[in-house]
Amino acid sequence: MVKKGKHEFEDSLKRLEEIISKMEDTNPGLQEALELFSEGAELIKFCNEQLEQTHKKIQQIIKDNQEFKIENFDGGPDA
Repeated sequence: MVKKGKHEFEDSLKRLEEIISKMEDTNPGLQEALELFSEGAELIKFCNEQLEQTHKKIQQIIKDNQEFKIENFDGGPDA
């Protein structure tokens, strides 16, 4: 269900939006709702894993390049 390729994270988010819209707008039957829910759960797991991997890569890049400093989104230094 999860596509492999260059834009797999973005494609997964788009598919999640489609699933949510379909669940909200069409009132699917029990079996279809279960299938959509299952697919959505897999996509959420995939997206979370991708975000975690990206976060680790960013931390490693920062660690390898000590001139970079981790900052909070508000612009203050991270304690």
